[in-house]
Amino acid sequence: MSKKAPWITYRPELKVLDCTIRDGGLINDSQFTDDQVKAVYEACVEAGIDYMEIGYMNSTEVFPTDQYGPWRHSQEEDLRRVVGDHSAERTGLKLAAMLDAGGKSDWKNQPLPREESVLDMLRIACYASQITEAAEMVHHCHELGYETALNIMAISTVKDAEIDQVLEIARGTPAQVVVVVDSNGNLYREQVDHLVRKYRKALDGTGKEVGMHAHNNLQLAFANTIEAIILGCNRVDSTMFGLGRGAGNCPTELLLGFLRNPKFKLRPVLAAIQETILPMKQQIDWGPSIPYNITGQLNAHPRFAMAFRDGDAPDDYTAFYDQMMSEE
Repeated sequence: MSKKAPWITYRPELKVLDCTIRDGGLINDSQFTDDQVKAVYEACVEAGIDYMEIGYMNSTEVFPTDQYGPWRHSQEEDLRRVVGDHSAERTGLKLAAMLDAGGKSDWKNQPLPREESVLDMLRIACYASQITEAAEMVHHCHELGYETALNIMAISTVKDAEIDQVLEIARGTPAQVVVVVDSNGNLYREQVDHLVRKYRKALDGTGKEVGMHAHNNLQLAFANTIEAIILGCNRVDSTMFGLGRGAGNCPTELLLGFLRNPKFKLRPVLAAIQETILPMKQQIDWGPSIPYNITGQLNAHPRFAMAFRDGDAPDDYTAFYDQMMSEE
């Protein structure tokens, strides 16, 4: 097989979204410095990455500014302080932010019209039970001129019949992308196969793409992302060095190496990891560990493992196992 472009990994229409700052903000209350965000931004530009999700666009009332950093709110002045007069036409990189359903975002008032913002895409994150509000949010952001995506979270906890209903509603929205989100890091290959095929069938004929956002509790985030790609998923999420909540995400550096698309350049990502992400590891805990593995196996939210890892005995694995099993 050619080392330049193995047939299964090269697909020009496949787009990579790096969500290092957005997802990573869940482990440090979005308290990144401007220099850290700028380093990731510049790496994304130089690496030829298609989208960078620069933060959440959540309410300052729900997430007060004295506790959360500016990347929890993605206000325009903060964005421009780092990226200047960014344009996708000049850089080749589109900027995105995420709005949560369920009262976390003041979505009727927060986003500016697209022509007034450096952002290109708004992604709406919701649980299955919040799909009605999320659909309204997608329509609103679309009317403001943005590309839109719908991220249906914790999909491993949702029954098949309910997924069908959610996808029927998603089909009727203007979202360009509907994302399979493995929030609990619980999915195996067979489940990824089932879900990606289900999403593609439900969205067939709409022009919508299926996306994949994988967490690494079972150390399968990269493998599950590859499986989704093989099945025709054309939008994939990743973070540099896997930076993200709990066990982290599919690593951008592994994904770019796998795709073999000559437009992607690996060295800028490695430099950002070495100079910006790796030093964070000394202060912040993330990445695969046995407590996250246990929550992944149990299809439990990683918050339990995160709290345990913040305690006095983060490596007392049997105590955590006993604790989780007693709550089953």
